[in-house]
Amino acid sequence: MRKFNAENERVKRDYIDYLRHADGKSEASVDKIAAALIRFEESTGFKPFKNFHIEQAKAFKRNLERLRNPITGEPLSVATRSATLRLVKAFFKWLAFRPGYRSKINPADAEYFNLTAKDEAVAHASWEKPFPSMQQALHAFRNIPDVAITDRRNKALFALLLMTGMRGAALGSLKMRNVDIIEGQIYQDARDMNTKASKSFLTVLCPVADDVRHCFDDWTMHLRDVALLSPTDAVFPQTAVAAVKGQGFQVTGLSRSPWSTTAPIRRIVGDAFENVGFLRFGPHTLRKTLEQWGSRKYKSPEAFKAFSQNLGHEHVLTTFTSYGVVSPRRQAEIIRGDD
Repeated sequence: MRKFNAENERVKRDYIDYLRHADGKSEASVDKIAAALIRFEESTGFKPFKNFHIEQAKAFKRNLERLRNPITGEPLSVATRSATLRLVKAFFKWLAFRPGYRSKINPADAEYFNLTAKDEAVAHASWEKPFPSMQQALHAFRNIPDVAITDRRNKALFALLLMTGMRGAALGSLKMRNVDIIEGQIYQDARDMNTKASKSFLTVLCPVADDVRHCFDDWTMHLRDVALLSPTDAVFPQTAVAAVKGQGFQVTGLSRSPWSTTAPIRRIVGDAFENVGFLRFGPHTLRKTLEQWGSRKYKSPEAFKAFSQNLGHEHVLTTFTSYGVVSPRRQAEIIRGDD
């Protein structure tokens, strides 16, 4: 059973309250911070925070070096150690100015949670993660079956991902009223959808291929004209499962409710690629696929700015720095003059 320190629990509760209501942190971020603080407490034997000294920070860093990932059995990555230390460091900087702790904790001592400059460079080094080309993505899309109603839903979901690069949480919460098939637009309305940073913006369907657009159009028209879904129903509803006499639980069609997590979306996309012999790419890699496609199609400054806004970026530099880095594959093509 995990130990705890009552005094520490009280101050952690205050800190979490501050993070939620003053700093605007999401629940996911709060959970990560709470987990990091527990790791620190475990390394000190749950000693009171007011007894903090620099030797505890040094010992904590050594402890993190010894810990192993519970799933892979490998040592914690430098990036994980850096992130954990950064969260604990921020807590002690906040704590140093709290009543009852000001005389106990020197804010400068929190700097002892820093890794070496070399380790920080390793922690923040990046290398491009694999992502499918548009040709590979289209091949996976065209091999998704469209016989059962769940197949048609899955194929339409993949199609919309290809045309918009929408994030999984937004895709899963998309409602019928957010879709304008006539104009070929998606209104990513934060009041209806789970968009990143609760931003609302317009996304126009990119013309990646005619059959991709037709697939999504046919699906939404089926939902509207045949399934008679209302404007508040999900565009990609959950699979309906019910008990069938003598057959156990069987798929009976689709419900009207959205998924509660992005796990089904990851499974649909991963299965589509795996079924044609590719890696199990995730939904977010299709955002990178679309960006590479768009960087070649929309070449003028104005056109690329419009494309950047279509991805939900307020500043075009976000597209350049986050998604617009020239990939090693493209770098080689440019240098060799393959175009």
